[in-house]
Amino acid sequence: MPEGPPLDRAAAKLWLQKWRWYHRARRPWNIAALHVELARRQAFARGALHGNVLQMLREGRLEIGPHAYFEPGVWLTSDAGRIAIGGGSLLNLNVMVAAVDAVTIGEHCMLANGCLITDGDHRFDDLDTPVPWQGFTSKGPVTIGDNVWLGANVVVTSGVTIGERAVIGANSVVTSDIAAFAIAAGAPARVRKSVRPD
Repeated sequence: MPEGPPLDRAAAKLWLQKWRWYHRARRPWNIAALHVELARRQAFARGALHGNVLQMLREGRLEIGPHAYFEPGVWLTSDAGRIAIGGGSLLNLNVMVAAVDAVTIGEHCMLANGCLITDGDHRFDDLDTPVPWQGFTSKGPVTIGDNVWLGANVVVTSGVTIGERAVIGANSVVTSDIAAFAIAAGAPARVRKSVRPD
């Protein structure tokens, strides 16, 4: 296996700067500060939260309601957008919420393992620029109403509104609005029936 180029002083310094940036959430004082911020909001994280959660909380770009609960591996991230998570909502293992502009999750929602909710779409149209450097576009904010249940590995894409008490089946991809009280599934997700008593 070929070896890489030698690590000179400038390259080592740059690597260390990147390491410190990407591991900032793991520093003991930042972990403690994050849990203090969560306690102020009466919220709780059972394990590490990933992304720039502490920064967003301090800047007022992340709103968390009382009794919201985060399982290990939850990732909340945004460079300049806003994320709001209602009280009593549960984000299970490895849920990711990413906001370009705005993602809102209502109260008492349940997001099962591996869900992805984002209002962003990665650009890829500039053939002269590497894809990771092209940034994001958005079709609009994502809004998830109160008491919504997203099954395991559901993906919610930009510009989507999911009405209150809707249920989205596991492994679905939500690309258009889902009405309140609907049960939807598939890729793309389609309404199958309603949970509203008739």
